[in-house]
Amino acid sequence: MLTYPDVRAAVDWLVAAFGFSERLRIGEAHRSQLRAGGGAVIIADVRGARCAPQPGRVTHSVMVRVDDAGAHCAHARRHGARIVDEPTDFPYGERQYTAEDLAGHRWTFSETLADVEPERWGGASIPDPAAQSQRLPEPGR
Repeated sequence: MLTYPDVRAAVDWLVAAFGFSERLRIGEAHRSQLRAGGGAVIIADVRGARCAPQPGRVTHSVMVRVDDAGAHCAHARRHGARIVDEPTDFPYGERQYTAEDLAGHRWTFSETLADVEPERWGGASIPDPAAQSQRLPEPGR
């Protein structure tokens, strides 16, 4: 859930700039759920302890998968997104760019270029303990 001072203005901007689509509206200016990539994000009004971002402070970044980070970046720029980091190819197989929206929220859009093992770029694969505990013993043991 991301907080904006004007929910309707935020929805209109996010739809135009980032290509999201509205899925659900709760009240005219209270909340909205947007389709974003294969998931969703909730846009909420300022209320109680919820507040919009403050200039010069980054408290979060939302990551969304896209098919073409370069084209997505160009579209977002045309609609007024402030591009913080231009599309860049990373050794972990992703092309990403970061943009700031009309309220100051940070968004990272990521396109998968290749499935690269973490060990090839300095990361480490961590086994899932739940998956290991569910393994069946080998026959004869």
